[in-house]
Amino acid sequence: MPVAAEKYDRWTILYHWATALLIFALWAMGQTADFFPRGPLRQAYWSTHYLLGLALIAVFLARLSWRLTVGRRLADPGVGLVKLAAHAGHRLLYLLIAVVLALGLYAALVRGASLYGVIAFPEIGPTEMRRTATHWHELAANLVVIVALGHAAAALWHQFWLRDGLLLRMRP
Repeated sequence: MPVAAEKYDRWTILYHWATALLIFALWAMGQTADFFPRGPLRQAYWSTHYLLGLALIAVFLARLSWRLTVGRRLADPGVGLVKLAAHAGHRLLYLLIAVVLALGLYAALVRGASLYGVIAFPEIGPTEMRRTATHWHELAANLVVIVALGHAAAALWHQFWLRDGLLLRMRP
């Protein structure tokens, strides 16, 4: 029987795609923010990055809570090594997302951050950690994107090579 016979619940699907969209947007913004000259436009861009980061924290915590309590669990799409790789990949994604979010919060607090000049986060922690915190946050974010691309490639492999309809499980 194709895997597609089962489908995730509405909230699991919403959290999945919201997480994916926010991660992609945040990563793209982090890669392009320095294209803008120093000044109000760049500050607004970073404010949006911070705000979306806070939104990702909320979505991620809601997603974890939903998954650990009432979220629908489906049969594994494979056996043996495929099953093991799927579980390991998902756990790695969750762990890396948590690390990126924690490092992002830390980097914002070490630097001191502002949301559109309205809400200011104070500088907390040693100022010599600014570059280090930002570097580790960026490195972890790049790892999340790499693992997420592997996740997407595995889903496409299921859909088009194995033809098991896996992508239909997470269709909105």
